[in-house]
This record gives sequence, C-alpha cells and structure tokens, in this order.
Amino acid sequence: MLSKKLAIDLLNHATSTGADFAEIYYEDTFTSSITVENEKVEAYSPNVINGVGIRLLKENRSVYGYTNDLTKKGLFKLVDSLKTSFSSPRCVEVLTSLKKIRVKNIHKVKTPCSEVPHKEIVDTLKHLGHIILSYDKRIVRTVENFLLTHNDVTIYNSEGKMWHTVREYGRLALSSIATENGKIETRFDGPGDQGGWEFFTEKLNLDELANNHAKKLILMLGAKECPSGKFPVVIGNGWGGVIFHEACGHQLEATSVAKGLSVFSGKKGTQIANPIVSAYDDGSLPNEWGSNSLDDEGHIPQKNELIKDGILTGYLIDDFNGRRMGEKGNGASRRQSYKFEPTSRMSNTYIAPGTSTPEEIIKSTKLALYAVSFNGGSVDPSTGDFNFGCSEAYIIKDGKILCPVRGATLVGNAKEILKHIDMVGNDLAFGQGMCGSVSGSIPVNVGQPTIRVDEIMVGGRGGSINEF
Repeated sequence: MLSKKLAIDLLNHATSTGADFAEIYYEDTFTSSITVENEKVEAYSPNVINGVGIRLLKENRSVYGYTNDLTKKGLFKLVDSLKTSFSSPRCVEVLTSLKKIRVKNIHKVKTPCSEVPHKEIVDTLKHLGHIILSYDKRIVRTVENFLLTHNDVTIYNSEGKMWHTVREYGRLALSSIATENGKIETRFDGPGDQGGWEFFTEKLNLDELANNHAKKLILMLGAKECPSGKFPVVIGNGWGGVIFHEACGHQLEATSVAKGLSVFSGKKGTQIANPIVSAYDDGSLPNEWGSNSLDDEGHIPQKNELIKDGILTGYLIDDFNGRRMGEKGNGASRRQSYKFEPTSRMSNTYIAPGTSTPEEIIKSTKLALYAVSFNGGSVDPSTGDFNFGCSEAYIIKDGKILCPVRGATLVGNAKEILKHIDMVGNDLAFGQGMCGSVSGSIPVNVGQPTIRVDEIMVGGRGGSINEF
C-alpha cells in the first residue's frame, strides 16, 4: 500500500497538465497452484504479483500505464510518461487529502483457503484422483488442481477518495482422459467460490463430485455421434449459461456498446428476447465466484437488470465508457491485475428462473438435443454470430432422455437465440469459469435454469435426428 502523502503527490502530478481525472490502482496478490496427477504430487507453484497501474482521463480520452517499480522515483517516472499526453492547463483542484471509504466485505468465511495446511489440500486432491481412476480402467489420466488467489487492492483517485479491499478465490479443477478403441474423451469440472475452505468440505460433496466426473466421462466415451440439422435444443442449467454469457452478455458490456460495436448498441427499450426471458448481472451475491465487495473503480457492485420480460433495459457500465454513453458506472468495472486498464465486465450473469420444471420441459419435448454442458466456443460481438461445442449432450425423444451423443456443436446468432427461447425452468444454478476480454482474465459465474430453444442449427456427424 502506498502512503497517503505519496498517493496525493502522484495524483497532483498526474493532473498538472490537463487530465480531468487520475486514478492509482495498487495490487499485492499471492497465487498458488497445487497439482496432483494420477495420485502423485506433480507441482506446487506459488507466485507473488505486486505493482501499480495509473490511469489518466480527459473527456473521452484515456491513457494507462503500469509498473512494478514501487519506489518514489519509479512511480513519478510512470506518471511523467503518461501526463505528456495532455498539454492543457490544470483543470481540477489540487488535492490536499484522501478520504478512506469503508468497504463492507460481503463474503462470510470461517477458514480462508490461504490458511489451510498444504498437506490437507494435497490429501484431498489425491483422494479425488483415487476415486476417478478406480471408477473404470479406461480412465488413463486424471489431474487435480487446487488454485488459490489472495488479492489485496487499494484504489486512490483525484476526487480525494481511497478504498481498500481483499479478495480470496479458491477453485478445484478436475481434468481427466479416457480412451477406448482409438476414441478419446476428456472432461473438466471446476467448482470455485469465495466462501473459504468450508465451501469444499461442507457445501460440496467431494466424493459425489469425483464419482459423477468419472461416470460422465465414461458415458460420453461410449456415446453415438450427434446428428445435425435445425431442431429444438434443451439447454441445461448452470454451465449452460455460458451461451448467454458469450453470445449476449459481452454485447451488453459498455466496452463494446459505447463504441457502437455491439449488436445491442442503442437498443435499450426494444424487445430483443421472448417475453418469458429476463436476465441480470449481480456482483453483490455473497461468496459467489464472480462477486466483489468493490469494483475496480471504487463502486459497490449491484444487481443490474439487463433484460426484463424480453425488453433490453440496461447495460454493464464502467465510468470511462459511461462518459460516452452519458451514464454512470454501475459497479461493473473489473480487471485481471494492475497490468490491465479496467473496463465493464460481467460478474454473476444469468437468465432468471421461469415457471416450468425441468421435468416439464423434457416431457413436453418430442425430439431434440439436450445440451448439458459446453467445452468452448467463439462469438463475433459485431454480428452476434456464435458457435459452441457441447461436452455433454443427449437426445430427447417423446419426452424422455434417450441416449448420450458426442461431437455436438450449436451455431446461431445472439439476436435470434433470445427470441427462440420458448420455455424457461425454475432450477437456476451457476457454473464457475474464467472470462477473457480486453481487461484480462477474471472469475465469472455463468448461470441459468433449464431452457428450451425451439430451433437452432446443430452440427454433428451422426446423420439426421429422425434416425434416433
């Protein structure tokens, strides 16, 4: 943490040549990764990240730089390199003091993951690996990781405010490979939380997690090839929300909206989805993977309504892009580290629960694909075109889940898929992931209840769905 006096001197120096706003982001972060492969400890990788990022704004212009030279000389050298971007007289008052703004920690933790003995974590990982390998001899490799990030941040700005917050993320990652007759199948599960070690020992059933991981891996190894064509798709809850996140969520961030680069730019107040669809981004949920007590511009995260009854009602906005839009930041400014300039990003983004049960959705579906989870994809924000590969999928026939299929790909457009959601379940769940964008890779939750899309293009090598 910088002293208040040094921070004040740096901020005044930064605004001396016409910038209308200056901000200092100080970060002290410890990360570690413990890796067990086939029940043997392979690696322990601790890392310390320590540095400062400084941003100067003037109207709709921004300059940013960072350094890990935290000496007074090094910090003033960074400011000198940035302030030359502006050549007008000082336009903000000289700062004389900084007021520390109290930040309430929204996370309830009994045992921080950073205080858990190394041996306890290793023993847990070995136990999980043993369960997975013992499930079936066709499972030839399994890797268990425990990932920890302890993040200590202080923000200072030229409006005379400073904030301090601490974030700690813990994540368990299971990755396994099974083979049979030349076929290879992989599976990944990665539950994470900010609720301390008790999330893994009390909230999760680890034995059940490992057994389910192994069971689904073997099930998909023996699956038939997915059919292709246009037909209905039921998308599972939790991790199924990655489609909304990628195809629609990024296009509701001011990062692209403010520049007119989103298919949803200028669409507020218009109907973009079936009236049964509402969606939110809520960074204030206690202990959740994508939550924060404070965003990276000093705002308190909140529940932001994005879509209400099919109508686009809001965007995710950071202060800088808000200047272009004539709107205030709404707690959505995030970054990976001090090396990245902050911008609007998702946190816990989800389609809100509907009125149907998952059983009702499946029972009312005559012939469709049931996509439970996904293993990656891509989207073009300027057009909304996307494609996603399914890591777990089944065929639904006459209201029953028939058989697993592999190699399924969903291809569509963000503007169209929202309109084709014709059933929304009541079983909202979240899935944890890392989201990459211009401000780096950050923890996010994707979420939704079970939904049904009445028609979407499905790619596969299994012929026609009518053959099932």
